[in-house]
Amino acid sequence: MKNTRNSVLSLIVLSCLTFVAPNVHAAEPLALQKIMKDMGKSMQDITDGISREDWEMVEATSALIADHPEPPLFEKVRILSFVGSNMSKYKAYNAEIHNHAQGVVKAAKAGDGTSAVLSFRNLQTSCYNCHNDFRKPFSEHFYGKKDAVQ
Repeated sequence: MKNTRNSVLSLIVLSCLTFVAPNVHAAEPLALQKIMKDMGKSMQDITDGISREDWEMVEATSALIADHPEPPLFEKVRILSFVGSNMSKYKAYNAEIHNHAQGVVKAAKAGDGTSAVLSFRNLQTSCYNCHNDFRKPFSEHFYGKKDAVQ
């Protein structure tokens, strides 16, 4: 009974937050924007590390992408509310990114340059596909303009 009551209460709170928050444009950038910029910098660092065969750095930096921070709960609710019926696609991209980044970690740890490059290519492709599907509508929804999320 207690679990049911907690579940119902959680659903009510989530519904209220979803109703109030989804179409409010952020006065300041969402935490997700900084997370994405940090991940972009990490991707550049991995490219540099691969080119110099610095497998230790590639391993450590890929782990940052695999286990990237998540936005705060309220922001997450807003984002997931916006994603709506595309939730499974959004979560699948996140899982792909995690798995491919872990592949880079594993390959770098083994000093396997060929596997690291292939895993990194897959990671880049997953990032590109997610951005292709979500960046423009996300930016327009949360910022009211096309180029806010980079």
